[in-house]
Amino acid sequence: MLSDYFLSHGFYVFASGWTQFAAAFGCAFLIMLIFGRGFIKLMHAWQKKGQPISENVPVAHRAKAGTPTMGGILILLSVLISSVLFMPFVNSAGWIALLALVMFGVLGFIDDYKKVSSQSTKAANGLSPAFRLGAEAVFVVILVYLINKTMPPYVPDLSIAVGSTILWPLNAWGIGEIWGMPITLGFLYYVFGYFVICGSANATNITDGLDGMLSKLYLPVLIVLVVALYGATRIGFMDSVVFLPETSSLYAPLGAMAGAVLGFLWYNSKPASIFMGDVGSLALGGFMGTVAMLLKSEIIMGIAAGMMVLILLSSFIQTMCFKITRKMTGTGKRVFLRAPLHHHFEELGWAETKIVDRFFIMSILFSGIALILLKFA
Repeated sequence: MLSDYFLSHGFYVFASGWTQFAAAFGCAFLIMLIFGRGFIKLMHAWQKKGQPISENVPVAHRAKAGTPTMGGILILLSVLISSVLFMPFVNSAGWIALLALVMFGVLGFIDDYKKVSSQSTKAANGLSPAFRLGAEAVFVVILVYLINKTMPPYVPDLSIAVGSTILWPLNAWGIGEIWGMPITLGFLYYVFGYFVICGSANATNITDGLDGMLSKLYLPVLIVLVVALYGATRIGFMDSVVFLPETSSLYAPLGAMAGAVLGFLWYNSKPASIFMGDVGSLALGGFMGTVAMLLKSEIIMGIAAGMMVLILLSSFIQTMCFKITRKMTGTGKRVFLRAPLHHHFEELGWAETKIVDRFFIMSILFSGIALILLKFA
């Protein structure tokens, strides 16, 4: 909106993706700082008792009872406003990323509202896992279809990128016929998209368990995605990246997201004045996975988000091990003292800030590896 206005009046600097990134970053960050305190008071007044503390977390977390949640609402608003202001309207990639943000954010809001209104401390006090995964599957089908439509003609239809260069055209692999109609592996593109987008959403959701942790682990991944975006929109800068000019509209959304997350950390650092809630964590993950698919950098994003992946895997391993051993022996056994991984270290006696800072260091290292692979893979 503003970018188009400035361009029409001769301010050609706004044709630069970096200008759009910086403007959206500053706008989103200022929105968070200016309206953050008032928003926290509003959530206090509305929620009264704040977010109920789950029985599945260490005892030390009981002291956090009464802290308001749904801080992700302000993150979403700041990202949407800043993106629309500085994003060029001609390309569809930015709109697809924002659609993912809104869809997963709405699902998270419903989950948060159910938790706050029930004030139950049960671990399963929100939406049922089956409903959430089903809704996410619907979102993914819509998003993946739109993502595929944004690809330029030289990118094979329904193709996935192995590493950052090799495109595997799934629709080129014929596996038979039904009533004379060819059947291909193209449907696996949607399965792959489900693992990328839904996996990202659930990884960020589970990572959001300690004050400031998701924000600190998320920002290095955003940096990797920004570098991948620059490579995808600049011929010759990075030979290992597919040239995707349509993705130039992602500069403003990525800048807005970086500014919003950094601004939220101002209030969410320990001791947190407000929690992000599922409305924020699911939205951030859905956005991250969608941007990675738009850039054909899914594997690179998975490496950059390695710390979040480990946290998600720890929860999965704990659940599966407990169920299998209980079925086999009658007594469930656990791999970790408590899952997800950050709660395991809490049970070992690590301070919350030490866990967050060390996980942050690991996130930087994973992102560094991703950048090296992005450049030379």
